[in-house]
Amino acid sequence: MLFQYRAKTLQEEFKEGVIEAPNEEMASAILVENNLIILSLKEKEKEAVWGKNLNIPFLNQVKSKDIVVFSRQLAVMATVGLPIVQALRILIKQAPSPVFKTILSGIAEDVNGGEKFSQALAKYPNIFSNFFVNMVRSGETSGQLDQALNYLADQEEKNFDLISKIKGAMIYPTFIVLGLIIVGTIMMIFVVPKLTEVIISSGAKLPLPTQILIFTSNALKNYWWLFGIVVAGIAIGIKSYIQTLDGRRQWDFLKLKLPIFGKLSQKIYLVRFSRGLASLIVGGIPLNQGLKIIADLVGNVIYKDLILATLKEIEDGHPITTAFEQSKVIPSLVTQMMSIGEKTGKLDSVLNKIAEFYSREVDNMVDNLTALIEPLVILLLGGAVGLMVASIIMPMYNVTTQF
Repeated sequence: MLFQYRAKTLQEEFKEGVIEAPNEEMASAILVENNLIILSLKEKEKEAVWGKNLNIPFLNQVKSKDIVVFSRQLAVMATVGLPIVQALRILIKQAPSPVFKTILSGIAEDVNGGEKFSQALAKYPNIFSNFFVNMVRSGETSGQLDQALNYLADQEEKNFDLISKIKGAMIYPTFIVLGLIIVGTIMMIFVVPKLTEVIISSGAKLPLPTQILIFTSNALKNYWWLFGIVVAGIAIGIKSYIQTLDGRRQWDFLKLKLPIFGKLSQKIYLVRFSRGLASLIVGGIPLNQGLKIIADLVGNVIYKDLILATLKEIEDGHPITTAFEQSKVIPSLVTQMMSIGEKTGKLDSVLNKIAEFYSREVDNMVDNLTALIEPLVILLLGGAVGLMVASIIMPMYNVTTQF
C-alpha cells in the first residue's frame, strides 16, 4: 500500500512524499525511525489505466539476485546479534524494488506481532522457496538462526552463480541467431526480390536452391503476417502443452536426451539435489522431509519422480540408493558415494563432495561450450550467407555462359 505523508525533520524542515508499507501503522513506524515528525499520513489513491488498476505480473516479481543479496545481508546482521525485526526494517530501506519493500514490510510486521520468522516467510511461496523457509525453521528450532542464515546465504550464492554462468554462456549464441533471423527476414522481403527480378526476366532455367529462395522470399513478402501468426501460435501451443503434466514430463525427458546439453542438464540437476539435500540435513531436517522438499527444488519431473520413489523406499526400510541404482539418469558414482555416506553416517558430507565435483564438471562444460560456440556461430553465419549468395549467383552464371 502507498501512503502519502507530510512531516518535518528535527531541524524543523518540512517534507512531503510517498511511502510504501502494508498498513498505516507500519508506514508511521518507518517515518518515525527516519526521525520524522508526522503531520499527516493517508493512503494514496491507486492510479488507474483505462479505468482499471494497473497490475502487470512480471512487474511484481522479485529478482533472484535480490533474494541472494537479502540472504547475505540478513545473515551478516544476524551474526552480529541484530534482532530480526530490526534487521528487516533496515533492509526495507535498501530493498531495490517497491514490491520487495512491501513484502519485507509485511514480514517485519508479522515477526513483530509474534510470529516466527519462518512462518512469515512461508506466506510468500513465490518469493521464498520451501527450501529457504525450512532452512530458517531449522535454525529457529536449533537456536542457531545466525548459522542457518549464513549457510543458506552460501547456498543461495552458489546456486545464483551457477545459473548466471549458464545464462551468460547462452547470451552470445542467442543474440547471433536472433540477429541472423531478423537480418535474413529483412533481406528476403526487401533485397532478394529485387535481385531475383533480373534472373526471372532472363528466362534462364533456375536451379533448385534458387527456386526455393524465390518461393521463400515471395511467401515472406506477401504473407509475413501469416508467418507471424503461425510462429506465435506454435510458441503458445508448445508453452501450453509444457504446462500440462504429460507435456512437462516429455519436455524434461527431452532436456536430458539432447546432445551435449543433456549431459549438462543432468549435472546441474545433480548439483541441485546433492547441495540442497546436504544443506537440509546439516540444518537438522529429517531425511524423509528433506527429500520431499528437494523433489520440488530440483526442477525436473523425471528427477522428482525418482526422489519420491527414493522416499518411498526409505519409508519401507530400504537404503536411500535403492531407487537410484535402477535409474539411468543417476551415475553409478553418485549411488556408490551415497551408499558409503549412508553406512558411515556422513551422508551430508558425501553429498557436499558430490555437489562440489559436479559443480566443477558444469563449470568445465560451460567453459568448453563457450569456446566451441564462437566457431560454430561463424560457420552458421557463413553457411547461411553462402547459400543465399550461391542461390543468386548460380543462375546469373548460367545466363552469362549462354552467350
